[in-house]
Amino acid sequence: MKILTLALGISIIIAGGFFWLRSSSQSPASPTPIPQQSVTSSPNNEINQTTIIAENLDTPWGIELLPDKSFLVTERPGRVRLIDSKGYLQANPVATFSSVREIGEGGLLGTALHPNFSANQYIYFYYTYSDNGSNVLNRVVRMTYQNNLLKDEQIIVDKIPGSLNHDGGRIKFGPDGFLYITTGDAENPSQAQDINALGGKILRVTDEGKPAPGNPFSNLVYSYGHRNPEGLAWNSSGQLWETEHGRSGVLSGLDELNLIEAGKNYGWPIIQGNETRVGMETPKLNSGPSTTWAPAGAVFIRNSLFFGGLRGQTLYEAVINGNDINLKEHLQSQFGRIRDVVSGPDGLLYISTSNRDGRGEPIASDDRIVRVNPKKL
Repeated sequence: MKILTLALGISIIIAGGFFWLRSSSQSPASPTPIPQQSVTSSPNNEINQTTIIAENLDTPWGIELLPDKSFLVTERPGRVRLIDSKGYLQANPVATFSSVREIGEGGLLGTALHPNFSANQYIYFYYTYSDNGSNVLNRVVRMTYQNNLLKDEQIIVDKIPGSLNHDGGRIKFGPDGFLYITTGDAENPSQAQDINALGGKILRVTDEGKPAPGNPFSNLVYSYGHRNPEGLAWNSSGQLWETEHGRSGVLSGLDELNLIEAGKNYGWPIIQGNETRVGMETPKLNSGPSTTWAPAGAVFIRNSLFFGGLRGQTLYEAVINGNDINLKEHLQSQFGRIRDVVSGPDGLLYISTSNRDGRGEPIASDDRIVRVNPKKL
């Protein structure tokens, strides 16, 4: 009898364990956490070359790292997503812009933290919209970030020319404390040469959207003659570098890497590639007539400018020593189209893919945020 009772008890335990395992396997999956690796305890040379941080995003454009080690990511349809400090991609957006118009290359694009974010909680965004239902414009707005939500949208710069293509969209605060904004020529090349038009420019404004003191033309314009700039980065000396899309279509190529100075004319649409003209700047590096980078977000680590390649599907590294620039290629075709590239306080790079933008070949887990260890490239 005792043996029968014992056998029955064991059967009940086994059956209970089976049903517990089955029910656990059918419960909803939890968000995938960021693999947390402390730089202080794990030097970068012990961190993998690449680590997937987040998946299943819809055309992420800009990445912003917050002081608490969380991330904000803009999705082009108009959503701002949060990867919290524990490494979880939150299911619900922290903001959805109802006025965003996703069209062609437009939508919710760049983002930037105010230099005094810890005190004022200001975050800036660049997005495409329409004010009459048919036209295409871009604007920069400021919002306040509190309790994992964005609120109180205020327009900072409005009515930037927009189009199906060439909407620019990168915004960053420079070491001088002013906000720099890249704008495309909105498929109207001639306005890039008009210093009174906002298209085809790099703008420099105060945190309230006013012309920054010292701007060369006493308006918002800092430099002009640009086609479609999508990357801004400052080196350790405070010099501003920019990535810019060259010609497209059958005659693609001639993408540019420019050293930006106040008031300078960067030539579009009059000069391209290695061409020169008095009063215009020739790029420090271009992709040549038969190669297309389609360069996007950019960041410096020491004397290397890392920038994403969309059509090039590559993480590019321009090693700059004076006038000598050596271009290296990393992760070619491993992640598809690369849009933004930022660096974290951990010395690592964070990149966003752009395979769901209508021009890529997305896999099931696209789009993604990927952490890259530059020491292992």
